[in-house]
Amino acid sequence: MIGSRYVARLPRQRVDLAYEDIGNGEPLVLIMGLGATADAWEPHVRAWSREFRCIAVDNRGTGDSSAPVGPYSTAELAEDYAELIAELRLDRVRVAGLSMGGAVAQELALRHPRLVRRMVLVSSWARLDRHAIDTFENLAAVRAQARPETFHRLLQLWIWSPGWFSQHAEELARPPTGPLMSQPAFAAQVAACVAHDTLDRLAAIRIPTLITAGTQDLFTPVPYAQGLAAGIPDARLEIFDGLGHTHHWEALDPFNELVEGWLR
Repeated sequence: MIGSRYVARLPRQRVDLAYEDIGNGEPLVLIMGLGATADAWEPHVRAWSREFRCIAVDNRGTGDSSAPVGPYSTAELAEDYAELIAELRLDRVRVAGLSMGGAVAQELALRHPRLVRRMVLVSSWARLDRHAIDTFENLAAVRAQARPETFHRLLQLWIWSPGWFSQHAEELARPPTGPLMSQPAFAAQVAACVAHDTLDRLAAIRIPTLITAGTQDLFTPVPYAQGLAAGIPDARLEIFDGLGHTHHWEALDPFNELVEGWLR
């Protein structure tokens, strides 16, 4: 746990969203990626909460949030956040989204432009190609059939760069703690990843946007970040050489400093 934990009941979306709230200052809403909970933001929140009020959320289907029947869509998840922002009376917010969370952030900026002041998209995409779609769908199929520890090991091989994995293999081999996300909820989030498509609408995002990517990212290779940067008018692209999908962990301090400076 990284801060005080609450649950917001959102009647319009018919979902309960659990979130953690830490820090003061202007609000920064953190949107996590596929299958992970708000706790995964911990090393970033420890830095950013010195300047911002960080609100890190368990997406529908994960953690302590409710898990309605899927499939989900990134537009639907974006509406969850729009209602949460209204419920918390946050006005315009800064948003950082990781992977699937970056896809959700795009939809939030497109559907509710008055809610978002600045945005960070980490390891994200506007539209997946056939290879990436098969990668995500295969991931869901493996999770449905494999033992949790086997799936966890596979995921670590995908999301970290080879160099980072080799240096931290023993640590990464440890099984995850806490309750597992249900298979139907995981599949519902995968469906949101696969169906996400903002490619032809990116020009309508009229807010300053920072986009980051790692050159060793197997899930969402650098061309996806380049496509986002080309499509969003006021975008800045930062590439982390030799790092993976989780370059935000692999280069923790430089990443935190970059994002904090961008969000000011």
